Amino acid sequence: MSPNQIATAAKVVKGPGLYTNIGKTARDLLYKDHQSDQKFSVTTYSENGVAICSSGTKKGEVFLADVNTQLKQKNITADIKVDTNSRLSTIVTIDEPAPGVKAIISFIAPDQSSGKLEHQYQHEYAGIAASIGLTANPVVNFSGLFGNSQIAAGTDVSFDTTSGNFVKYNAGLSLARPDLVASLTLNDKGDSLNASYYQTLTDLSNASAGAELSYSFSRAQSTLTIGAQHALDQQTAVKAKLNNLGIINALIQHEIYPKSYFTILEKLTPKPSRRAQNSVWLLL
Repeated sequence: MSPNQIATAAKVVKGPGLYTNIGKTARDLLYKDHQSDQKFSVTTYSENGVAICSSGTKKGEVFLADVNTQLKQKNITADIKVDTNSRLSTIVTIDEPAPGVKAIISFIAPDQSSGKLEHQYQHEYAGIAASIGLTANPVVNFSGLFGNSQIAAGTDVSFDTTSGNFVKYNAGLSLARPDLVASLTLNDKGDSLNASYYQTLTDLSNASAGAELSYSFSRAQSTLTIGAQHALDQQTAVKAKLNNLGIINALIQHEIYPKSYFTILEKLTPKPSRRAQNSVWLLL
């Protein structure tokens, strides 16, 4: 997360937003950019607004690459991506065909069962999303978040028409203030409980801190992760996190020019048999 993104992370938006927004600020703080994979990405923009992004990621001994093109025409956006596995991913978004409405259609070729149609509706007191797979026996998903910009509660369920069973049902609660966001969610069909907290510490240096506590009822196991971020200047930010297993992740990220970042990451594990992992990658 860049210094400019840090400054706007905790801003309260009008309405409760969508269910997927519950706990998002804490997740971005604790997990976004903290990756040990080596990644390189180059993005170019044409005069007519076409964006082309070429990226490569090295995971162990495997190198993955893709080319993503974004086309915009009025309120319609098309994202087309081709990867090294010869898959063609397409997402077409129609923004506000009616007030507060967004329509999204996506598919991955040659997978004929990957097609999905989604509708989103955001109101001052509600955020609703519904999607259905474009197959003979689709999976239907519905999520709703009701309340306002300060307090909201909702649910997220998926129903498999093939088996006639609910494959997902989650519930969540979100509390927000200008300088803090807290959330509580029940996931995995009631098997896991997740609580998160994010707070802006000071506006002068865009410093913030957050924590996430997850508990699995079936395994009787909990995981605690805490983290913080701080902007050294307008272009440079540092982030660090620590979990109850003793794993420490830290990074420093510098914005070379708009949407171009140079990042150094470090990961330390408590086991003496494992060495510290570090990587450097450039994101353009």
